[in-house]
Amino acid sequence: MLESPDTIGGLPACRICDGPVIGAGYVLAHDWSLAVSCSEKCLRAARRAERRRRWAARARGIRRLTIGVTLLGACVTAHGGAARRPRAAHALAASSTVPPGPPPLPRGWFGPEWPPTETSLLAELGQDAWIHPLAGPFRRMPRADSRVFGALRPGDRPIECRNGHCGVDLGGEIWGEHVHAAHDGVVDWVQRGPNPDRGGEFVRLSHRGGTVFTQYFHLAAIPRGLERGAPVKSGDVIGLLGDTGVKESEPHLHFAISVRPTKEGPERYIDPEPLIALWPLRVPLDGGEAGLVTTVAEPGLPLGSALLRRGHGRKHQARNHEATEQPRDEGDGASEQAPAEDEPAPASDGAPAVESPGE
Repeated sequence: MLESPDTIGGLPACRICDGPVIGAGYVLAHDWSLAVSCSEKCLRAARRAERRRRWAARARGIRRLTIGVTLLGACVTAHGGAARRPRAAHALAASSTVPPGPPPLPRGWFGPEWPPTETSLLAELGQDAWIHPLAGPFRRMPRADSRVFGALRPGDRPIECRNGHCGVDLGGEIWGEHVHAAHDGVVDWVQRGPNPDRGGEFVRLSHRGGTVFTQYFHLAAIPRGLERGAPVKSGDVIGLLGDTGVKESEPHLHFAISVRPTKEGPERYIDPEPLIALWPLRVPLDGGEAGLVTTVAEPGLPLGSALLRRGHGRKHQARNHEATEQPRDEGDGASEQAPAEDEPAPASDGAPAVESPGE
């Protein structure tokens, strides 16, 4: 049964403004009741009020449903108690079937798998990366037999240098091009100024805690801030290629590597050609000092170190016998005897006596 509207003086009353409804009026039926309005404005207000009422009822229903579902889920979900401790027998059996892990390896060793995986190889190379001392994009290698390690040089040289040449001669195409540090290290010695009989201007760097040394001779100039004890990074410019100390050949870089595994042991030169044939190249950008290091450059083809010439073998045997009887420090590459005119003389005031190509 529909609810009859309120009346005022025998006339229906408006549910919105409580005024009398004169004439036909406007009637809004909802649920089981009627809402009489006196105008369209009051009718629209009545509709808005009805919509708000319905949405409030729906919100209450949703809240009740959510609370009910939450309580129901809490009741039906299984609750696990405290984790039970495994029995001792099962624990012993499990430990016996799993082999123990490999012991930690010393730093610098590959492992634990063998052969080394690509990941372990890249990790080692990333920690100890060397680069070619001259920039790319073309790899500079010794171009003639006179430029290889052990080539003929006058004077009394270290035994391991065979016929006298204790390094390799590189470049010379561009006078004054940048010479880069081959590896991170510390400046061990800097020679500036006239030095015609001992390789001209040069820089000597110490690497890996003083166990490896690289030497760069015949430089045309050396950066002003490069002093003894200063740290350098791989790729830093340490000088310009030139011809200081060169007597007969064209401008070039004399590059040498020597090793001293222990402080008490002698320093020995090694042939750097197989290494520079594989080291990454530093390619300059836009002709400036900035550059990128690439590992995809083609490897170089080493000419190989020079063979010991006839007439040098007997002298080397005598020197080797003297070195066995009275060990001396070979690190400076100098002899106890008077050096030849183009041979490096023992340095004074703590400077390293270094080997010079002399040509």
